Amino acid sequence: MKKTAIIFAILAVCAATAMAQNEPSKPGPELKKLDVFAGSWTLDGSMKPGAMGPGGTMAESEKCEWMEGGFYLVCHADYKSPMGNGVGLAVMGYSTDDKVYTYREFNSFGEFNDSRGTVDGDTWIWTSDEKMGGMTMKGRFTMKMISATSYTFSYDMSQDGTNWTAVMDGKAAKK
Repeated sequence: MKKTAIIFAILAVCAATAMAQNEPSKPGPELKKLDVFAGSWTLDGSMKPGAMGPGGTMAESEKCEWMEGGFYLVCHADYKSPMGNGVGLAVMGYSTDDKVYTYREFNSFGEFNDSRGTVDGDTWIWTSDEKMGGMTMKGRFTMKMISATSYTFSYDMSQDGTNWTAVMDGKAAKK
């Protein structure tokens, strides 16, 4: 009888654990900070002449919506730049393991960007490693929120992560 009670207790614990693991997880509070990017945006900027091309104006139209479940914000973009016109798909989220925001982008030039982001007050900073001509450069995209419907942005690159060169800057407005 004692042996049966022990086996029953073990089975009950296993069943409770399995049930707890099968409950769907819920988005953490960090993801609420990405709400500001949901919606339709227009970005207007200026690219500096340099390694990324001849420089000139750029314009982008972007629409971001939450994926079902609320863990990822999916953004579709159309852009015009001195390097050419194209489209992009980006997915923003939060890594609870790494305690950073994530941004993964794919575009019609065949490029892929994987950035890690932090937010401090009204400033978001996204960092990445960019491969260019066999070299790896550091990228830094900074967004300063002016309001819930506008922000300024800048993009800088560096070979060593210390000395940065401005590549682009501009402003964004929610439609």
